[in-house]
Amino acid sequence: MKEILFGAAYYDEYMPCERLEKDVALMKKAGINTVRIAESTWSTCEPQEGVFDFSHVERVMDAMEDAGIHVIIGTPTYAVPAWMVKSYPDVLADTVKGRGIYGPRQIMDITHPVYRYYGERVIRRLMEHTAHRKCVIGFQVDNETKYYGTAGRNVQEKFVKYLREKFNGNLDAMNREFGLDYWSNRIDAWEDFPDVRGTINGSLGAEFEKFQRTLVDEYLEWQAGIVREYKREDQFITHNFDFEWRGHSYGVQPDVNHFHAARPLTIAGVDIYHPSQEELTGAEIAFGGDMARSLKQGNYLVLETEAQGFPCWTPYKGQLRLQAYSHLASGANSVMYWHWHSLHNAIETYWKGVLSHDFQENETYREACVIGREFSQIGRHLVNLRKENRVAILVSNEALTGLKWFGIEATAAGNHGIGYNDVVRWIYDTLYQMNIECDFIWPESRDLERYEMILVPALYAAPDSLLERLNEYVRKGGILAATFKSAFTNENLKVSHEIQPHILKECLGVRYHQFALPKNVTLTGKIIEGHEELEAQAFMELLLPEQAEVLASYSHYAWKEYAAVTKNSYGRGKAYYIGCMTSRELLEEILADACEEAGIERNRERFPVIVRKGKNDFGKQIYYYLNYSQEEQKAFYQGSSGRNLLTEERYGKEDVICLSPWSLAVIEEEP
Repeated sequence: MKEILFGAAYYDEYMPCERLEKDVALMKKAGINTVRIAESTWSTCEPQEGVFDFSHVERVMDAMEDAGIHVIIGTPTYAVPAWMVKSYPDVLADTVKGRGIYGPRQIMDITHPVYRYYGERVIRRLMEHTAHRKCVIGFQVDNETKYYGTAGRNVQEKFVKYLREKFNGNLDAMNREFGLDYWSNRIDAWEDFPDVRGTINGSLGAEFEKFQRTLVDEYLEWQAGIVREYKREDQFITHNFDFEWRGHSYGVQPDVNHFHAARPLTIAGVDIYHPSQEELTGAEIAFGGDMARSLKQGNYLVLETEAQGFPCWTPYKGQLRLQAYSHLASGANSVMYWHWHSLHNAIETYWKGVLSHDFQENETYREACVIGREFSQIGRHLVNLRKENRVAILVSNEALTGLKWFGIEATAAGNHGIGYNDVVRWIYDTLYQMNIECDFIWPESRDLERYEMILVPALYAAPDSLLERLNEYVRKGGILAATFKSAFTNENLKVSHEIQPHILKECLGVRYHQFALPKNVTLTGKIIEGHEELEAQAFMELLLPEQAEVLASYSHYAWKEYAAVTKNSYGRGKAYYIGCMTSRELLEEILADACEEAGIERNRERFPVIVRKGKNDFGKQIYYYLNYSQEEQKAFYQGSSGRNLLTEERYGKEDVICLSPWSLAVIEEEP
């Protein structure tokens, strides 16, 4: 890519009045060079079965082409038209709650042959109108796709075929592996296979969710395959992945395996929404960006992020600019807002865009103008940022699903408390605040040795082969840090009948037989020295060191003989085991010790100053210094002589960088 794509989703068809010419003028003034269109307009493109109207797409493309603005075309398949559901009501997904009622988006069965027939037809018609256009630089297939809970008869029939293949037709093997004898859940004829929506068996239920995730993989491959028939060689295919949602983007997406689903794309794409105002930390921007970059080990597109959004997100002065550069600092090649204007009707009326409902220039728009101007001036120094991180976090959809069925804090009273993503973010956010950049890897990732340190949060479910590879990684000199609830079950959620942690006890040098929920349990040990009394939180394993060194123990009359955190030498490497949830303060001490063992130098800067770096197309190191604070902050320049691309100020090593509230510096290292 030769430039930073800066833009927004644009919905001419939603406008309450004629706006196109005025909007293009405002976009040009703001330095916007890209718009994303068409992805939500199936009923506009095909108002009745077989009746097509792409005039709204054509007129926007005409205007953007005249203005020199790029266009990304989204396939319009994530919201089905009313006529389809009226004629074919069973295209709506049949879920554990029954069949949906028409109205919301993303309620269809993505495997349904009728939906596929009409979906393919509208995609092909759209491609015929768009793929040849000069302004069209790429295509977004569908939108934040998931499997939407689809579990109807056709899906369950596919699942049974999937299981027959997985177990080579051997029902006894399946019953044994899933533990289906319990509560008489055993299945002795494939024809008797029950409706999986009612299962209380975690292994069968988790396997069904894993299968449902594969439906997304196949669906995106199907759409990408159609697009490939039409697109030019210079046009990309992307998709806007999203995350577990907690009022904003938060963690690993439960309903999509991003690593698998990204395979048919030429460039990964992502939607990132995050807290703002006093709660703006940049952590969600970095987390989402690091995950998107890791999918294809390269640059990615931010296809949606907030401009104004909800009232709690309306940015303070400087924050929109800080956010934009934060995306680039993770390796993004675009910053695109959802959306250009604010809607005047429908469910997302108050999810505001760059412009408010009055279409007038506002503070957010004026700050976008600053961003656009800067991107046009220095963007060639920032595009295609390449990173060579030395730390990786191993994430797993199977572990996530397993800990949904068997919660970390589950008791007879219910399955409540922290979940998998809480542990992932506990690890990630601590690294982030320490200014240690990282990649994400998945159980299938083969190149573990490229990293000096691998962190393994709550790897509850894992095949033996992965655990053996992690042992080998440490034996060859890697530094591993694993947390509680790791290596407990195999990939089918079958709990190991051997000593825990299964297989990993070899490199960890520790075992345990029991675990508990901590009550008034403090921690003691050399890793705690100099800190106030710290507590074990949420969950604790009662560790018995074998060869491992004890870094922290439980300070409690009932648990004082057990270790809480250990460190073990194994081969040429070291393996840490964190047997309980702790404060981030203590976790930072543990990770700092691990970094020292890995030869990773501790960054002297700490949050709220975030430092991120990478090499640009000129082979020069770029340093981002980001101030996530309402106070002025000072930082020390890490590189050799460099130039601030935003101000032309020059710095030498260890020179002080003054960062005003919610501001940043972008320094290019010079020979």
